[in-house]
Amino acid sequence: MADTRTHVDISAVIDKIALAQPIVGDGPVVMLNLLRFRKVADYSQFPELAPSEPISGEDAYMRYLAAIEPRAKARGGDIVFLGKSGPFLLGPEDERWDMVLLARWPELKMLAASPSDPAYRAIGGHRTAALEDSRLLPMLQLR
Repeated sequence: MADTRTHVDISAVIDKIALAQPIVGDGPVVMLNLLRFRKVADYSQFPELAPSEPISGEDAYMRYLAAIEPRAKARGGDIVFLGKSGPFLLGPEDERWDMVLLARWPELKMLAASPSDPAYRAIGGHRTAALEDSRLLPMLQLR
């Protein structure tokens, strides 16, 4: 049976970092982000961030990236790849992702601080407003 829940709330990451730690360790990690956008961004939980006119989920996510990227770079993070996604060549035909992002972080533990950081919360609403669903997978580079 397919999982019908959506996975947008970044605060869930805090509880899951300990599960990934034995695999990725304490060193650099690359995070695979699969992103599915809303047609129209939903700012109902963050009216203070809402633009004067409705925007697409993708546009809201770009606002999030523009605000988060300098913060990530200051902490040693970097966007390795950002691109639009097409249909799976191998995988569920009914599953779709609009964008893929690969982000490198010095260590996995850095992600746990984001949801509790007031500066992050001030901009994280763009991400929540943008996304219909997402996946976040930590990866340890082998080669």
